[in-house]
Amino acid sequence: MKKELWLKLKEALGSVLPIAIIVILLCLTIAPLPVGTVGLFLVGTVMLILGMGLFSLGADMAMMPMGERIGAQLSKSGKIVFLAVAAFIMGALITVAEPDLQVLARQVPTVPNAVLILSVALGVGIFLVIALLRILWKLRLSWLLIFLYSIVFIVAAFVPGDFLAVAFDSGGVTTGPITVPFILALGIGIAAVRGGRSSRDDSFGLVALCSIGPILAVMIMGIFYNPAAGAAEPAAAVEIQGVAMLLHLFLQGLPLFAKEVGIALLPIVGFFIFFQVFFLNLPRQMMKRMTVGIVYTYLGLVLFLTGVNVGFMPAGNELGATIAALPHNWVLIPLGMVIGFFVVMAEPAVHVLNKQVEEISVGAISRQAMLYSLAIGVAISLGLAMIRVLTGIPILYLLLPGYVLAIALSFAVPRIFTAIAFDSGGVASGPMTATFLLPFAMGACEALGGNVMTDAFGVVAMVAMTPLLTIQLLGLVYAIKMRKLAEVQPLPAMTAEEEELIIDFADEE
Repeated sequence: MKKELWLKLKEALGSVLPIAIIVILLCLTIAPLPVGTVGLFLVGTVMLILGMGLFSLGADMAMMPMGERIGAQLSKSGKIVFLAVAAFIMGALITVAEPDLQVLARQVPTVPNAVLILSVALGVGIFLVIALLRILWKLRLSWLLIFLYSIVFIVAAFVPGDFLAVAFDSGGVTTGPITVPFILALGIGIAAVRGGRSSRDDSFGLVALCSIGPILAVMIMGIFYNPAAGAAEPAAAVEIQGVAMLLHLFLQGLPLFAKEVGIALLPIVGFFIFFQVFFLNLPRQMMKRMTVGIVYTYLGLVLFLTGVNVGFMPAGNELGATIAALPHNWVLIPLGMVIGFFVVMAEPAVHVLNKQVEEISVGAISRQAMLYSLAIGVAISLGLAMIRVLTGIPILYLLLPGYVLAIALSFAVPRIFTAIAFDSGGVASGPMTATFLLPFAMGACEALGGNVMTDAFGVVAMVAMTPLLTIQLLGLVYAIKMRKLAEVQPLPAMTAEEEELIIDFADEE
């Protein structure tokens, strides 16, 4: 287990170090920050690395096995009503305590935290039921996405402009480090029991559908709730006077996030204990390993969330404001793209998804290919987000054509890539986006005198959209390449999964 932890810590170091180096270089060159803010950032970086390592190992040991076994048991029961009720309760309870959502809610001043969180929870609960029924009934994801996103953009026409970006952002932050491992595994468990040729493809797509629910729920809430009162307030700069004060801020944050993570994990653990007692009866040795995994998950998330909230949020806000104040503030666009490219690598849930994709495809879709496709997508999204900050382009001008193109691509690529792509959008927009990229955009927007609610919010939504395109383009290139190779000569070394990708591509043409 020590060896596994060491490997996870090395992976975390490789993920976090690039963004830390970029921020430090900017501080030493064009965007000097107060020494105290830099100190917070550096301590936060160390906590991020430790937290990501522990969380990743904990997810492998506990979160994924729990989700797969609960999903399999729900499917075996054969009772649709039981599955629907259990899925709704799980989805709603997990979402209420999702740390990412708590972060976003604290940054939206126009709606009380409880109203926003409960609206999102209701949306996730309903759409988790829809997502699980899709697997059981073998509904094609592409057609379902067309129908649901058509409703989203029709409803968007009636939502107040100051609230639209927040609604789309809520869909991205909902699928965070607590929900993603569990929901992914839930789908895999149900699809495995259902069986059939398409079970592998259908095991993904839950995160995609669970991201739509919050968007619709918050939009509907926005139509009937007056969001005009209040203005967005980016995080205020804190003057750090000495090392003692710096450490005090982290020690002050630890109990808060320890409580939040505990509340977030409790529903999942509770559901698993219920299923273990009445249905599963797993061996004691396995239960012992999963218990250790839950402890690792808990400690990892506490460290991670304390690091990003206390250390990264002030740095992101001040960095955005400092760069926007430069004479050539257009530099926000390329710098935002570079930051976005590396930030996604530090998202804990991204590594969970990439691992699952590699395992399900038995290496046909590698972690590295997934990671770089996601990184390119997020880089593009940050470039577009910074253009919005500089020009005030309405978010629908970018989201509508983006989603139309993404859904059009879904009919030209193997189905597994579509499901993975739409899951990736929700996974990429995690705590790093909510606590670093969003404050970065808010700081820049405030410095430029823009409207934070319309121009800065929407970063999470942009991050959630562009991977839909890049991952599907990866699938298109991969399938075409494999089919051409197969036509030229036999490929005895091909895996069954690679052969299926070629067959799927040919069938869809």
